[in-house]
Amino acid sequence: QVQLVESGGGLVQAGGSLRLSCAASRRTISRYPMGWFRQAPGKEREFVAAISWSGATTLYADSVKGRFTISRDNAKNTVYLQMNSLKPEDTAVYYCNAGGTWSGGDYFTGDYWGQGTQVTVSS
Repeated sequence: QVQLVESGGGLVQAGGSLRLSCAASRRTISRYPMGWFRQAPGKEREFVAAISWSGATTLYADSVKGRFTISRDNAKNTVYLQMNSLKPEDTAVYYCNAGGTWSGGDYFTGDYWGQGTQVTVSS
């Protein structure tokens, strides 16, 4: 069982930056690909970014490409999401996911989710 805890969310003005963290406990995530997802009010949860277990390969949604960067530190059992040039439409609860699979260039979610961290971008 993997426990995931997200942090780093908050209120920021459009154009600003935030760095989210997802810290894992109870089990190492060093061999898992990891993903970030988000859910805005009234909308379904959507994919944001994913990273392979080694960190060598990353994948981004078109809406965040060039603005967000996913990274990981396996020694710290933590995954990060650096978010720059934030827009009001990035407002959502952000969740990290572990235990998924990487196939055909796509990330498929695993069973482990964090509780989420709220990101609010004001215009």
